[in-house]
Amino acid sequence: MGTSTVSLKTAIDRGGFYPSLVHHTVTEALDGRDPEQQIVHVDTHFDYEEVHRHITVLVLAEDVMVVAHLDDHDAEDDAAPHPENTRTDSPAEVVARISTEVVPVGRIRSLILSEVHRQPDRFDPQRGLAEVTLNINWTGGARFDSMPADCGNPECMADHGDTGSFVPEDITLRIAATAEGDTAVDEARGFVRALRRACVKYAR
Repeated sequence: MGTSTVSLKTAIDRGGFYPSLVHHTVTEALDGRDPEQQIVHVDTHFDYEEVHRHITVLVLAEDVMVVAHLDDHDAEDDAAPHPENTRTDSPAEVVARISTEVVPVGRIRSLILSEVHRQPDRFDPQRGLAEVTLNINWTGGARFDSMPADCGNPECMADHGDTGSFVPEDITLRIAATAEGDTAVDEARGFVRALRRACVKYAR
């Protein structure tokens, strides 16, 4: 199975979003496994006067995929501030929340790669893609969407309780060449190829 030409640490450092914390946490989750391929995706969006950034890291290592996600926010949004930070002229304390999940490759149920090609009428396999969207589902977590149940009779006024369905929570990443460069798009495709091979190898 191919190994990325860029090391995990280099990729995380290039992301530039709390790289020491992210690398330490991902390394802990790998638990001694050697990373083979990775995607490091930093997303930025604006909310009124604030700028929010998030980083998502996917790492393929042997028979598992490590998923890590980090975002930060003001400490006062999470808990009461420390007494020394209550002065109005003091900068707000920032906290970072990072979560990890170790997913056995054999549990992955769906792996979809969508590609956007420039000038499809003049397709050239050597031309870089405009963007890729990666969707991975392993049914590791799910949300329950509930709604009132009915019997099918539009005139029935009886209470039939609730019904609903479990919707798997998955990972969706969109990587655009205009925002992150052609290299990031190529690395994402390389990750998908390696993960597909691993899914076949470790299929249950």
